[in-house]
Amino acid sequence: MKLSKMSKEELELYSYTDLATMILKEEKKSLSTAEIFKKICNLLELSDEEYANKIGDFYTTLTTDKTFILLDDATWDLRDRHSIKVDLNEEDSDEEEDLTETEEELDDELDDMASEDMHDMDDDSQLDDTDLDDVEDLEDDLTIVEEDELD
Repeated sequence: MKLSKMSKEELELYSYTDLATMILKEEKKSLSTAEIFKKICNLLELSDEEYANKIGDFYTTLTTDKTFILLDDATWDLRDRHSIKVDLNEEDSDEEEDLTETEEELDDELDDMASEDMHDMDDDSQLDDTDLDDVEDLEDDLTIVEEDELD
């Protein structure tokens, strides 16, 4: 049913976004925020003051509602009328090449680090004996305290 044939009472049952959707479907073209909201105000017989007070909230609603899409010419249309073009161009393949180079560099660095760590492990074995002696000294200094004694 066309919006112009509906009574004011019927129209008041719809939200502004519902009305905007119906308007865009009927018009079959994109419209600016002001054009859409002016049509809504005319349908609902809202005053110019109400138009001025509510258009900001209406714009916010359009931007957050996934039903609508803002086009390059600053007009709104229904999202389902537009497809999103995904362009997988050379930039993506360049990023993959950069990642591959980075992986190879990391592998080389890991190989270098592994040989250094193997050498360091021989030095660490001497430190381990010293560390164990320190732990044994600490155990001698520890005392068990009962919970009652803490107060």
